[in-house]
Parts: sequence; structure tokens; C-alpha cells
Amino acid sequence: MKRRFFGAVVAILAAALFLQMPVQAISAQKAILLDAETGRVLYEKDADSRSLIASTTKIMTALVVCEHCNVLDRMKIPKEAVGIEGSSMYLKEGEVLSLQELLYGLMLRSGNDAAVALAIYCGGTVEGFAEMMNDKARQLGMTGTHFVNPNGLDNPGHYSTARDLAILSAYAMKNPIFYQTVSAKSVTVGERVLQNHNKLLWRVEGADGVKTGYTKAAGRILVSSATRSGRRLICVTINDGNDWADHATLLEKGFSEYSVRQIVRQGECLGTATVFSGTEETVSLLAAEDFSFSLASDEKASIVLPPPGFAYAPVVCGQYAGDASVCIGDHTVGKVKLVYGKTVEQQTQRKRHFWDGWFGDRT
Repeated sequence: MKRRFFGAVVAILAAALFLQMPVQAISAQKAILLDAETGRVLYEKDADSRSLIASTTKIMTALVVCEHCNVLDRMKIPKEAVGIEGSSMYLKEGEVLSLQELLYGLMLRSGNDAAVALAIYCGGTVEGFAEMMNDKARQLGMTGTHFVNPNGLDNPGHYSTARDLAILSAYAMKNPIFYQTVSAKSVTVGERVLQNHNKLLWRVEGADGVKTGYTKAAGRILVSSATRSGRRLICVTINDGNDWADHATLLEKGFSEYSVRQIVRQGECLGTATVFSGTEETVSLLAAEDFSFSLASDEKASIVLPPPGFAYAPVVCGQYAGDASVCIGDHTVGKVKLVYGKTVEQQTQRKRHFWDGWFGDRT
């Protein structure tokens, strides 16, 4: 099965192979450009520093709701979700809306009130829902993230990183309900007409998400997604006064300068291993899976086989034989599982008779 983003997290954490672009060209204080399919980081700038993340918090809020609730459910808006400070879809106490309608208010209008309503419905309390958000962050390996609320209002204990927001968004965009929500340009909810604040949906080819964010303390934050020919890139900028232009630049360069190439095909022979005490001296090592990765036009991947390079008979066809490393230059960007290509039996020694020394070995 083709390796996807969450089967190759090592690429996100270890592959420091970036676009040939000076960081001065990007206004953001922190940024990252990620190939969602292969996990390759194409560009980064201080991507692991923790920051306030404002309404990009709602990416996790929406994801948790999509995974734990039936979005066709309808809820009566409680008093606690009315009159929340900041951006709002202006909910009224007692009105009844579906969770999907509230998700549109959350992600298009960036309603802080919608966030509280969804949190109470899904988690019982805002605090209980925040724990659900943190549980999901741990599952996704978001080590620089902690949530205390569902809307992103400033709090010193509420933070994330550019890298974590990219990991989250690449995962969330695979959820069809989440995708449907964040890719919508406008919807009508009762008498409310909700237009998406994400201007890239109109400005960048293939743009299909994800979320804007702003507070005075956090600055302008933008998480975007664009898909072309089945390939998705995720871009995150934090504290960026020129975010629309920076995202357009990064996304265009990511699509034009890098392409996904299949490096290994399942069943392909990647090398051989010596077999000791076997009926044959060597056995082929076959790739047990496909492996694809984002490469620039002048890059070439190499395969490094695992040590020790030998096996003791018997070996069985299809038996696990270690992991080959996929490298670009000195950087390991992924692993490919290997299996033995055939069965090699153990060599049996003929029993010597007492007269062999007199008459020579018999064959």
C-alpha cells in the first residue's frame, strides 16, 4: 500500500530539505510548507516555536466534532454559547441548528459562539472538550501544542506551532465532512449568509482550505491547503502581515519546483543478502510496499540496505528482512519494508562413513 503522510512522519521531523528560497522573502515570523501526501517539508522558518494561534484553533475543534458526532444532529443553543467575545455568528439562546450548520459558522464566519456551542454538545463542557482536543493532538504527535478552549481566545496555556498546525491540517483534510466545510466559499444558514474569510479560495488555483486567525497578541495566522492533480500542499504562517501573498508564493513554488515521484514499487528487487548454510548462496530482497516522495527536478533518491547483509538458512519467501532507508543526499526521508524473494532451505550435510578416509568421498 502506498505510503501516506501519517505512515511517514519521520519525513516531517527529520528531512531538512527545503525550497531554495531565501527566508527574507517570507514576511512570516514562523512558517512551514508541507507536502501532505509524502510528509516532506518543502520550506520552514522557525516552525517549532510555540505561539498563540487564535482562530486556527478551530481546525481541531471542527475535526473533533466531525470524528465524534453526527453532524446531522440538531441542538438547542444554550445560554453559555451566546454573546461570546470576538468573531461571532450571533447565535440566539434557544434557537435550533444542526451541527453542520454550526460547523459552517465556526469555519467560515469563525464564530467563537459556534465553537462554544459545539464544545458543549460534543464534550459536555468546554473544559471536557478541551481535553478531547488535547487527546487528539497527542494521537497526531503534536508535541508543541496544548488547548484550553475551542475558539482560540488568547490564553498563555493555549498554543501550537507551525509544524503542528500543518500535521493537524494534513490529517483533517482527509475527513470528508471537514473538507466539505472548509472548502465551501459561502453557505446560507437560515437567514444568515456565511462567506468564507479565506481569500485564497478565490485567488489560488486548487485552494480548498483551511482557516484564518487573528488576535492582537497572536498577529495574523493563516493555514491553507491547495490540491492539484491529486497532490495536496499545506502552508502555515504565524504572525505574518503579508500572509495572502506569502501563501500564494509558497504554494506556487511548491507545486512548480517539486513533484511526487514513485521511488520504489512493491515487489521490486532492491538488493541481495548472502545466505549462510543454505542451498543457495544469495537471496533477493524485495520491497514489500510502494514508496513515493516529493523531489526537485535535480534530486535523486538512493536506497540503503539494512545491515548485516547476510542471513542464516533457512529463509522463507515473504519473510520480513528488515527496512531499507530511502535517502536524498545524507538525509534519510523514509523506510521501506523488505521481504525475502524466495525460500532458501538449510543445507544438509551427508553423513560420513568410516571407509570414506580409505576410498575417498562418495558422491
